[in-house]
Amino acid sequence: MQMSYISQEKIAEIRDNADIVEIISNYVSLTPRGKNYFGICPFHDDNNPSMSVNRDKKIYKCFSCGATGTVFKFVMDYENISFLEAVKKVADSAGISVDIGAIPKLKNHSKLHEIYDLSLKFYLNNINTSAGKEAREYLKSRGINDAIIKEFQIGLALDGKDALAKLLFKKFDEKDIMKSGLVNKNAYGFLDLFYGRIMFPLCDLKGNVVAYSGRIYNREDNSKYFNTWETEIFKKGELLYNYHRAKDSARLNNQIIVMEGFMDVIRAYSIGITNVVATMGTAVTKEQAILIKKMAKEVILCFDGDEAGAHATMACADELLAIGVTPKIIALTDGLDPDEYILKNGDEFKNLIKNTMNVMDFKLNYIKKGKNLNNTVDEAKYVNEAIKEINKINDDILKELTIQKIAGETGLDEGVLRSKLENKVVAPKVPKKPKIKMNKYEIAERNLIYYMLRYPEVINIYNTKVTYMPTAEYRLLAREIKMFYQDNGFINEADLIDYAECDEDLVKTISKVEEANLKENYSKEEIDDYIKTIKDYNVKNEVVRLTNKMKEELDPLKKAEIAQKIIDLKKESTNV
Repeated sequence: MQMSYISQEKIAEIRDNADIVEIISNYVSLTPRGKNYFGICPFHDDNNPSMSVNRDKKIYKCFSCGATGTVFKFVMDYENISFLEAVKKVADSAGISVDIGAIPKLKNHSKLHEIYDLSLKFYLNNINTSAGKEAREYLKSRGINDAIIKEFQIGLALDGKDALAKLLFKKFDEKDIMKSGLVNKNAYGFLDLFYGRIMFPLCDLKGNVVAYSGRIYNREDNSKYFNTWETEIFKKGELLYNYHRAKDSARLNNQIIVMEGFMDVIRAYSIGITNVVATMGTAVTKEQAILIKKMAKEVILCFDGDEAGAHATMACADELLAIGVTPKIIALTDGLDPDEYILKNGDEFKNLIKNTMNVMDFKLNYIKKGKNLNNTVDEAKYVNEAIKEINKINDDILKELTIQKIAGETGLDEGVLRSKLENKVVAPKVPKKPKIKMNKYEIAERNLIYYMLRYPEVINIYNTKVTYMPTAEYRLLAREIKMFYQDNGFINEADLIDYAECDEDLVKTISKVEEANLKENYSKEEIDDYIKTIKDYNVKNEVVRLTNKMKEELDPLKKAEIAQKIIDLKKESTNV
């Protein structure tokens, strides 16, 4: 279990003063229902409100995927940050001063991460030497100054075709080096994949470099950009370029701008736009769409201004619409990409952000291309395609406005157009808790722990009368409850979850215990019954073990001793 640098008392103070409903509402829309608040769970592909937030208990739980925790766990998982960073964010929102010190970057145990860490240092050093002068001048000619070079850790692969390979082989095994995708092997030996290129690091969600895109700058080559192929740590469809830098800015602006290429992002940074990520030139995946959805409520797509960019915009918009996000669009002109547009038009780009196009207007313009609306066949194609696009959105007002627009363009009756729409109105489904079959011993363990989480005196009874929990997950949880109480002198579910921090298995077990939903007050008879049931299980197991041992024993005296132990155990089980 990873322990915090902040005392449990301070963590409890921050959590108790932070309104979990208010904070989670900044990320997910919540609707009150009884004592709880419900919303779409951001931790799986949720289409119905499956996540419950309890203000009194200060915890959330998804009844579908099982995600459970306190406000710290929610922020930590939603923003892909450490527990301490989540504590700091929650403390700031609650107006509580807390010093978490410098957050040490978590060391990656993967050899591939270590290889990329070393390669980054190598490339960064290269660009700052005399050998990197031409590359630096090239970048400056493209409007990329020293501050941007430093911010985005832009480096240089030297012209030597095995410079990095030689460095890596001094420290790492061939197997790991070849898995990294940074070195190739041919008849002449080991050669760098990248040489004579300006190196743009590609990072995972936590900011660790996991790949590169290398750009030529002083020679001819068939490929202007060349990227690392996918590896164990680099899955292109699961990442967004600049995610780790943009997430805080996106939250602050409540807006995220999505582009295609990393140079588009870097160019946006050069004019002070920091709430921007890139899909790295591939078709947007469902995983990327979910990441985008989590970053901010307002999503703006700004892809290349050519036909390919328009097609990519349509595809990305569809992925977002499928998960309930209605994006806005910046449609660039003259076939320019964002990088070129910003270079040419400067701060005019900021005005485009303020004057976006709604997604349906963009789609109608796109499907209208190449069609003559004075031609009946083309007009019919346009209307049918438009209806298909309208059916993809859930915004009723946008649907109505689009219907009115099409009716105005074509002269068709609005009622006819509406009759073609799919009826997506369905009653909201209340998520059902999965039924878990439990025997009487597991029920007794769970129920005993339920009250241990609420009453110190039940912990004391457990310490006195229970020597062993039969089920491993309950045994581990009971041990953690006992240790927490010994260390802190108090106990409750939220405190224990925060104490557990990143122990997913422990949190899941706590969640399972909470599903018992027992009455808040207990009776001594109930606790005694749970303990008797647990002890009965242990006795039966020990009796079976001793009986088998007795069968194998040849010495009559020892057989008698074992038999007496069995008798004593059975008597003991009747006296709790």
